[in-house]
Amino acid sequence: MTTQPTPTRGDLDFTTAAQLPRIAAQRFGASLAIESDDVRLSFAELDAAVDDAAAALIAIGVDRGDRVALWAPNVGRWIVAALAIARAGGVIVPINTRYKAREAAYILDRAGARVLFTVNGFLGTNYVEALEALGGERPRLEQVVVLAGSTPPGALSWADLLSLATPAARAALGGREDGVGADDVADILFTSGTTGATKGVVATHAQNLRVFREWAETVGLEAGDRYLVVAPFFHTFGYKAGWLAALMMGATVLPQAVFDADAVLRRIGPDRVSVLPGPPALYQSLLMRDDLTNFELSSLRLAVTGAAVIPVELIHQMRERLGFRTIVTAYGLTECTGVATMCRPGDAAERVATTSGRAIRDVEVIVADRDARELPRGEAGEILVRGYNVTAGYLDDPDATREAVDQEGWLHTGDVGIMDEDGYLRITDRIKDMFIVGGFNAYPAEIENALLACPGIAQAAVIGTPDARLGEVGVAFVVSHGNGTSEDAVIAWARDNMANFKVPRRVVFVAELPRNASGKVQKFRLRELLEAQTAR
Repeated sequence: MTTQPTPTRGDLDFTTAAQLPRIAAQRFGASLAIESDDVRLSFAELDAAVDDAAAALIAIGVDRGDRVALWAPNVGRWIVAALAIARAGGVIVPINTRYKAREAAYILDRAGARVLFTVNGFLGTNYVEALEALGGERPRLEQVVVLAGSTPPGALSWADLLSLATPAARAALGGREDGVGADDVADILFTSGTTGATKGVVATHAQNLRVFREWAETVGLEAGDRYLVVAPFFHTFGYKAGWLAALMMGATVLPQAVFDADAVLRRIGPDRVSVLPGPPALYQSLLMRDDLTNFELSSLRLAVTGAAVIPVELIHQMRERLGFRTIVTAYGLTECTGVATMCRPGDAAERVATTSGRAIRDVEVIVADRDARELPRGEAGEILVRGYNVTAGYLDDPDATREAVDQEGWLHTGDVGIMDEDGYLRITDRIKDMFIVGGFNAYPAEIENALLACPGIAQAAVIGTPDARLGEVGVAFVVSHGNGTSEDAVIAWARDNMANFKVPRRVVFVAELPRNASGKVQKFRLRELLEAQTAR
C-alpha cells in the first residue's frame, strides 16, 4: 500500500465535503470506495452517485443551509446521502438509531429538518411508522426518504428520489456546489449535557476535513486499506473518523450495520479487513471468543480506540491474539470535532493503555484550575482545549455556548486529567458525571429526567459503575411513591422509552436521596452505598 501525496491540511486539500468526492475520484478513480449490501461504488462512481442524489435534493426544494436528517444504520446509501446533502448546500443532522421516536422527533424539531433519510425494518423497527404513531406535527419536515426497506405512503424510496432529478436541478448543481464554503456549517451533531437537554454541536467543513485528515495521517490510514466501520455513522467515530477519513485517504469503506462479534470475525478474512477501530468493548468481545484460531485475521493492521480506560493487558492481547500491528488511542469531545489528543504509532503499550495521547497539531490542550490557569505537569485539573477544532457554538443556545467556551476560546471539557512531562494526557474523572456504555456517552441528568416519567418514581439519581463487558453501565437510585414499583418494572419501562445504552442495568430503591445543603444529590455517597451493598 502507498500513501497518497496529499497536503497535511485536509481543509486546504478538499475545501468542503461537497468537493471531496470529486477530488477523490480524480485521485483514486476505479478503486473501490464503498462496498456494502446496498451499494458497491468506485470513487468515480461515488462522485456520479452524489451528483444524482444532490440534484434530486435540489429538485425537491433543499436550499443552501437547510438541515437534512439521517436516521439510519451504517449502509452505503447513508454516505451517498450525506455527501449529496453537502453538495446541495445543506447541513447534515445525524440521529442515533437507538433513539426512540420521541427522542428522534425532538431532534428533528430542534434542528428544523426539512428532509429525513431513514430506513424501515432495521432490527425490527419501522422508523416511519414509529414517528407517525407518535402523533403531533413536524412543522418543518416536508419529505421522508427511505434508504432501505418498505416505503410507506407519502414517503419516497431511494429510487423515487433519484427519479426527481430534473435537468434544471442538474444545471443548478454546479453553482450550488461552488457556493459551499469551507467555513459553512457542515453538520449538527446532537449531544446531551448534564442539564439533561440535548444540544446541537455545530461543525464546519473546514473543521471536519482538517481534523480528520490529521487523524488519518497520525494513525497511518492508507490508500488501499479496507476499513470495517463498526462505529455508527451517527457518531463522530463512525462518520468523521470512519467513512469521511477513509474517502480522503483512498481507503475502501466496509459498513457494518450492527456489531456482532461472530459477524465481524467472519468478515475479516473474506473482506480482507485491515482497519478496525472501535471502543475497548469491541476488542474485548472478540478476545472473549475461545475459537479465535478458527478465523483468518492476518489482514488486520490498524486499531484505533478510546472512550474508556483501557487495561494494558488488552493492548498486549490485541497485538498477540488479534494481530494488530498498530494500536492508537485518542481523546476528544463532539465540541472539539471529536479529537483533541492522540497517541502515536510506536508508543509503548503502557502509554497507549494509560494515556489518551498528546495534543494534535495546532491545537492546545492544558490541565487547569478553576480559574482556567494552567497547572504544573502531574497535577490534576480540568482539561481545556483551544484551537481550530473547537465548535463555534451550540445550535441556537448562546448561554450553553458561553458556559462551554470561555472568552479566551478555551473549551471547558468537564473532564479531569493529569498531563505528564511529555504532554501525554491521562483522564482521571468526569466532572459532568458522564459515563460510557460500550463506547456510547450516557448522561445521568438526561436519564434521571426520563425516569421521572416512569409510573411510581418520585425521585431518581443515576451513576455509572464499572462493567467487565461494556466498560460502564448505569445504576439508578430511586425514591418511589404511591404503591411503588419494582426493579423489573422500572427497567422494562426504561427499555420501552429510551435508547438501550441509557437503560439502567440495576435499580436500587432508597427512602431518600443524599443531598448537600444546597439540595444537590451527593453522588459520591451513592457510590459508597453501592460499594457497601456489593461487599455484602
